[in-house]
Amino acid sequence: MRLIGKQEIEDIAVGAALLGTGGGGDPYIGKLMALQAIEEYGPVKLISVDEVPDDALIVPSAMMGAPTVMIEKVPSGEEAIGAFEALKNYLGKEIFATMPIEAGGVNSMIPFALAARLGLPVIDADGMGRAFPELQMVTFYLDGISATPMVLADEKGNNTVLNTINNVWAERIARSATVEMGGSVMLSIYPMQGKTVKQASILNILTLEEEIGRRIREAKQANKNPIEEILDVTKGYNLFTGKVMDINRKTESGFARGTATIHGLDENKDNELYLQFQNEHLLARTKDHVKCVTPDLIAVLDAETGIPITTEGLRYGARCVVIGMPCDPKWRTPKGIETTGPGYFGYDVEYTPIEELVEGGVK
Repeated sequence: MRLIGKQEIEDIAVGAALLGTGGGGDPYIGKLMALQAIEEYGPVKLISVDEVPDDALIVPSAMMGAPTVMIEKVPSGEEAIGAFEALKNYLGKEIFATMPIEAGGVNSMIPFALAARLGLPVIDADGMGRAFPELQMVTFYLDGISATPMVLADEKGNNTVLNTINNVWAERIARSATVEMGGSVMLSIYPMQGKTVKQASILNILTLEEEIGRRIREAKQANKNPIEEILDVTKGYNLFTGKVMDINRKTESGFARGTATIHGLDENKDNELYLQFQNEHLLARTKDHVKCVTPDLIAVLDAETGIPITTEGLRYGARCVVIGMPCDPKWRTPKGIETTGPGYFGYDVEYTPIEELVEGGVK
């Protein structure tokens, strides 16, 4: 166990935005929510799964919806408490701890803001090791764990308890409700026992996010190249350097969908990279080659600072570096590929691990 204070939150927010692959919510908003809660209620305990009793009730907390909605609809934090308390009352049992469901600027921060207010610990684990756009796209689902009962809560005080026949139906019904509730809601979801968290989660993810943020911060202070530090800590690859020339983005059906075109600079001069996203970056390809594809991670970084750029933050003229990172091995299983691979999103490519793409230039 260790305490998470303001500097740790600053670093985790940056690292989470990077692993969030463009999604997971605005890192600035998420950071402010967590910092305000810690300033008011004190540091939060971060615990490892080894410190969680097997029979303890664990409930992850998160936001659902299109990240672009947060530009106008900023959460207060009360929505997350409403969802959490409603699920606790429904289950009739005290909740031992919370945890993130995914990496992302908001979805890694909500558990800290919630935990500070309720006096709960946060577990150093999540269900993705990155961000994905749909509720069933978690390692909990791969292990057969139900997303429901779950609670959706909005800023108006509405909350809805869902019980569904499977997690795909949970996504479909919750997505429709989210659209009706203003495009974004807070969730309490995937209630499970401590022993289940230990076997189904991606472990030590918040510690990794903190290290990524710290390495970027220290690189800036020491006048080092932050991109090199990021690639070292994530075992990632520099895929493309360029300037954003076009961005086609729209919010529909509760998602931010679109394509970005990046014109190459330096060694990538006279080439273009095309990014396709659904909340998160899912496919990066040039005219001739696939560079990286889901479930491996794609992140867009500011070329000078190394700070991650979210899908809603992409702007014409931005100079950036696109990197790719290998996903957790859980996603490279047959069920993992079926759930989050390119075929699920309708892309006309086969999943190939980024290590092979980088070495072979697969078309």
